[in-house]
Amino acid sequence: MYGIVVENPGRDHKLVLAELPTPRPGPGQVLMKVTASGVNRADLLQARGGYPPPEGASDLLGLECSGVIAELGEEVEGWSVGDEVAALLPGGGYAEYAVAESACLFAVGGSLPLEDAGAAPESVCTVWSNLYEADYQAGAPLLAHGGAGGIGTMAITLGTALGSPVFATAGGPERVQACETLGAVRGIDHRAEDFVQVVLEETDFRGADFIIDVMGAAYLERNLKALAWGGTLAVIGLMGGSVAEVDLGKMLGHCHRVMATNLRGRSPADKALICGRVRHDVWDLVTAGRSAPVIGARLPVAEAAAAHALMKAGSVVGKILLVW
Repeated sequence: MYGIVVENPGRDHKLVLAELPTPRPGPGQVLMKVTASGVNRADLLQARGGYPPPEGASDLLGLECSGVIAELGEEVEGWSVGDEVAALLPGGGYAEYAVAESACLFAVGGSLPLEDAGAAPESVCTVWSNLYEADYQAGAPLLAHGGAGGIGTMAITLGTALGSPVFATAGGPERVQACETLGAVRGIDHRAEDFVQVVLEETDFRGADFIIDVMGAAYLERNLKALAWGGTLAVIGLMGGSVAEVDLGKMLGHCHRVMATNLRGRSPADKALICGRVRHDVWDLVTAGRSAPVIGARLPVAEAAAAHALMKAGSVVGKILLVW
């Protein structure tokens, strides 16, 4: 098979299409013939040498993919060769064939094209696992930072499908408009507006019950000001740094909760549980098109370096797909 190899991981790395051995599925796993793989920021970090894969995982890039089951490992039940699926992966998605845990598969059908499904697992699992763990109640106001990105667009469409008013920050009028087109009740231009003021005014000064944040330290203090009483802040990225001070007294007074989560580093058992919840609770919304992944660009796998450059530039709304 062919796959993308990272040569010289670090600042001067290269992404090269190379011939590689085809992997074989172990117990509880399937081998997928890959149709498409979503590009995620973690892939860029790994290529630069900063985000190694979990122990035992493929060292190839790629945390999600879609395709057709080509082979079943032992002890796999409920799936058959030829099934069209999407998969959450610990690595290995940038290749013609990928091994996936059968517990982390999603059936593809309905109005969701097989190719587009390659951009769904990482974002929907990230958003729903955080909402679920925060005891989210359908209809509660949400704030999504990075609203025009892959996670942000999923948060907008999923929250909207569940009846929540969703506020979303983005950089510039065009990206703000994209958030509102997807269903956000108010897009907020973080370059020109104070998201705390906007969210408070739009909620009669109640605040958002849930905030999903990719910025980290830079937004911590303001996020807590934008939270409703008893609200939850989920930090899933550190684009604005990792160290900040917080007034614990104010948190106590408002019964705020702060979660810091990542999906890739969780145990296989945790990922299987998350995928099971997604399949049961919200996957139908994805396949029905009500919360389908937003695809901003499609490139051949051989152009993985160009796909990474697009993500780094931050010009794409939604997800970037690598297609075989």
